[in-house]
Order: sequence, then structure tokens, then C-alpha cells
Amino acid sequence: MEPVTPRPTDVIRSFLTAMEGLDYDTALALVSEDCEYVNVPLATVRGPEGIRGVLEPFFAPTLENQFVIRSTAEAGPVVFMERLDRHRLANGWAELPVTGVFEVHDGRITSWRDYFDFATIERGFAEHA
Repeated sequence: MEPVTPRPTDVIRSFLTAMEGLDYDTALALVSEDCEYVNVPLATVRGPEGIRGVLEPFFAPTLENQFVIRSTAEAGPVVFMERLDRHRLANGWAELPVTGVFEVHDGRITSWRDYFDFATIERGFAEHA
């Protein structure tokens, strides 16, 4: 019997759940070695270590993370996910509406693009850090 490959949406949900707990090892095990991560408008990196290099410093001041999924659409390997990323900082929650576009092949994320308004997160972190 062949192993069942998880649906792309399930892979993304597992990834985000691991990232909520800052479990980088579990989350990045779901990312392909050649995955391109485009964090619009900030950075473009490749692979699990490139992603870790962007996310660890970003999440360093957070005490807790929540990724509230508002809507999801899946078309073959492509997943569109509208979320509210919530980050609890020393003085309260910073919230950032984000739309992520992911591609998943063979149970691993091969492409990830997040779109958001940079001024919103900059303001939220400044107010609550």
C-alpha cells in the first residue's frame, strides 16, 4: 500500500500550527530544500535555513503567536490562505492581515509568498513592544 500524501491545505495548516509554537524544526521539515519564500515587501530567501533566518529574528520579541485563518482556497498544489497573524508582545497584541500563497508538492512546501502592508506590522510592533 502506498503512503497517502496529505492535501496541500493540510500541509499548510500543519506548518502554521508548528510556527504558532515557534517549533521551527517541525515547521521547516514541511519545506522543500529549494522552496522560495517571498516575504513581500521585505525579503526573498530559499530553503528551510533561509526561512529560519527571516522568521527567527522576526518572532524573537513575540511571547505568543496565533494564525487565525479567515479563508482558504485550494487549486491543485496551490493554496491561498487569508489570515490574521497575531503576535503577543510585552505590551499587547500586534495584528497583521496577511494573504499567503503556497505551493505544495509531495507533501512539502515548494513556494511561499506572503502579502501584507508593512506599515501595519511596523506600527503594531512599535505600539506593543
